[in-house]
Amino acid sequence: MQKDPNTDFSYRLNVFGKLLAISIITGFIVSPLFVLLEHVNLIDANAHKLDKMFEGMNNLKIFLLSAILAPVLEEVLFRAPLTLFRNKITFKVLFYVLTILFGFIHITNFEISTNVILLSPLLVLPQILLGVYLGFIRVRFGLLWSIGLHAAYNGILITLSFLENF
Repeated sequence: MQKDPNTDFSYRLNVFGKLLAISIITGFIVSPLFVLLEHVNLIDANAHKLDKMFEGMNNLKIFLLSAILAPVLEEVLFRAPLTLFRNKITFKVLFYVLTILFGFIHITNFEISTNVILLSPLLVLPQILLGVYLGFIRVRFGLLWSIGLHAAYNGILITLSFLENF
């Protein structure tokens, strides 16, 4: 994958918007799977560690942690190294290894149980798919774009969760 030579901001913003929409749609397409897993008692959605971590925090603090701090840290850790590797094979291996690690690091959001471990590929599927989109925009446009996409994605989901609590 190569850097996109088109540096026109409106072009990049258009691609960014499309990737953001695809990311959100992908998340909504995969989410019924979680409802099904909970319905058949394979997972307990109420045992989500993020809910416990955010307990007692105000919405602004939750938003800042989720939509600013987490994207910056995760993008620096999982996407920043991508352009260091120019060899085609090494790049591909690193791209997919980091994408899968990014997804699986999010299994820590769940209370670990046998079912969570066994179902982990399904439980982190949204993050793995998001990792592909973030890796794409990082390589094509740069690290700030992947941080922005990650922040926008998390920001939208967190904002929707706030609305759900009204």
